Amino acid sequence: MDDRIEIRGLELLVYCGVLPEEQARKQPFLFDIDLYLDLSAAGASDDLSHTADYGRIIDVLKSELDDERFQLLERMSARVAELIFENSIVDAVTITARKMRPPVAAHVDTTGVSIHRSR
Repeated sequence: MDDRIEIRGLELLVYCGVLPEEQARKQPFLFDIDLYLDLSAAGASDDLSHTADYGRIIDVLKSELDDERFQLLERMSARVAELIFENSIVDAVTITARKMRPPVAAHVDTTGVSIHRSR
C-alpha cells in the first residue's frame, strides 16, 4: 500500500538507555512515523473517522511513553508500533527513532533505529 500519513520530527522526552544516568532522567528523542492505511474513504468523505487521527496517536504516545522505561531504541520503537496498532485502523507503520544526545566519545548529531511493522 502506498497511502500513508507522515508524522515528522515528533520530539518526546523518554527514559531510554543502558547507562545508569540514562535511566535517571528523561532524554529527548525525535520520531519520524509513517502510518500506512487506505486513505481512499477519507479522501472521498472528508471525514476524520475514515482515517487515522494522528493527533490522538501523538497524544497516546506522549502519555504512554511518559511512564515507561527502555534500555534499547529497538524496544522503544517496537513499543511505539504496539501503541499505534492498539486503537487505530493503521495496517503498517514505519518508525524512525533518533537519540539526540547519544553518550559516545565522539561528536554525533544523532543515533537511531528504523523499524517497519505490519499487522
